[in-house]
Amino acid sequence: MNVFTYTDARQKLATVLDTAARSGAVLITRRDGSVFKLEPVQRGTSPFADVKGVKTKLTTAELLDCIRESRER
Repeated sequence: MNVFTYTDARQKLATVLDTAARSGAVLITRRDGSVFKLEPVQRGTSPFADVKGVKTKLTTAELLDCIRESRER
């Protein structure tokens, strides 16, 4: 794991972030001995990302009517 001092991390933030993205995490140390871990956050994807669209001849109004009707049940 790569370690940066606070001063280096502040001056080279882009490099620190790129390093964290490649290696998974970096450590940043302060003069007082405290250590911080910087790691990338995994983005969640939409559960609908893989759902393909459906071709239909319904108008928007008809589709909304169908949705309203199904919710009333």
